[in-house]
Amino acid sequence: GGCVRDSILARRPEDWDITTSARPEEIKKLFRRTVDTGIEHGTVTVLLGKDSYEVTTYRIDGAYEDNRHPKEVRFTNNLEEDLRRRDFTINAMAYNDEVRLVDAFGGM
Repeated sequence: GGCVRDSILARRPEDWDITTSARPEEIKKLFRRTVDTGIEHGTVTVLLGKDSYEVTTYRIDGAYEDNRHPKEVRFTNNLEEDLRRRDFTINAMAYNDEVRLVDAFGGM
């Protein structure tokens, strides 16, 4: 999302949003210090030293009631399903070490 966008635009990302197929309970088992910041939406904040990272499970959003947060979410193992829910195609990109840039929706 925003981190990939900022990197492409040669800007230093302000925050690093991490998305994964791991469920929140799996994330919490992997890291010693976590905070349930949006557990109902699959988001756990991982605390590493003085830094924090939001880690969110791939998800498919249900209906929105407040134009910002879905009333319900369904977790998925598919990155493209997760990226499909993003507001703009430039925010629907991801990066990983194996595939590198994931741009399934033409954000570039």
